[in-house]
Amino acid sequence: MRLLLLFPLLALPLHSQEAPAPEAPPRPVVSEIASLQAGETPAFVGTVAARNEADLGFPMIGTVAERLVDIGDAVAQGAVLARLDPEDLEADLRAAEAGVIVAGARLRAATDAEARARELAARGVDSATRVEDAQRALTAAQAQLEQAQAARARAEDMRALATLRAPRDGVVTEVFAEPGATLSAGQPVVRLAGTDLREVVIDLPEQEVARLQIGSRFDAVLAARPAVTASAKLTRIDPVAERATRTRRLYLALDTPPDSFRLGALVRVRPQDSAEAGVAVPLSAVLDASGAPAVWVVDRATDTVHRRAVTLGERFGDYVRIADGVRPGDEVVVKGIHSITDGQKVGPRVTR
Repeated sequence: MRLLLLFPLLALPLHSQEAPAPEAPPRPVVSEIASLQAGETPAFVGTVAARNEADLGFPMIGTVAERLVDIGDAVAQGAVLARLDPEDLEADLRAAEAGVIVAGARLRAATDAEARARELAARGVDSATRVEDAQRALTAAQAQLEQAQAARARAEDMRALATLRAPRDGVVTEVFAEPGATLSAGQPVVRLAGTDLREVVIDLPEQEVARLQIGSRFDAVLAARPAVTASAKLTRIDPVAERATRTRRLYLALDTPPDSFRLGALVRVRPQDSAEAGVAVPLSAVLDASGAPAVWVVDRATDTVHRRAVTLGERFGDYVRIADGVRPGDEVVVKGIHSITDGQKVGPRVTR
């Protein structure tokens, strides 16, 4: 009987111990891959534009006598685009030429008077004061002639400026004035787009812009003729987003494009795989962005997260470019970053 009572007492401590709590499953993480994966490189649509485009007009008031070009006309450097009515300018030039003739006659008379005064003074017939007066008159006549010649040169320049010429080879993309219209100084007559340098203009959301850096290379393909291609380089990005669409305009300079890349042509561009490709993450993924910035990077070999210091680059809306610290292909946690500890086990990746 005593042995029977002893066995339950020996077994009592074992049953009284609580069973260990089951381990919590690893938490899923909302994350993004730091760069686009192979085969997912996007293609953007843009148009061919001239890198040099200018509105051309006359630097004086006048009436358009003729316009020799229209929209779409290709012109060579120095070609006449338009002319002003030359009647008033011709009258100004004739008046300036007459002024030169009068000033020349006065100079000859002053020269003769000065010579006579010196000769009479040498004979003792005239005084030195008369010689000085004659010399002053001669100097004034010389200045008047130079002034008249300058006025004539100005009138000739104004007459020449009444003819509007193309400053470079290009295509007329817009006209603003018809023959008979009276223009103010500087009012444009035509818009000329240069054909020597061309670029592709695209508008992208800030998320896509944040992944690109100045100097990134692109492959450009004509939408109408996919067999015609060219290489392009990102040269500048508008610093301010467009207010209505919240997109930024990018300018890609074309490297010796074929003639088929005409102004206004529709083009598809795709970033080339290169070391210049940028890495960008949402601002919500950055810890202490104003101090010592860092991000959580998932190590899928062990399914753990680790804090990694990063160097931030330019910001574009809700995204920031990572200059150093994150490599293409790294998995970065973008939500719940303040409830993670270094080395914590995580579950599968969840996309937003």
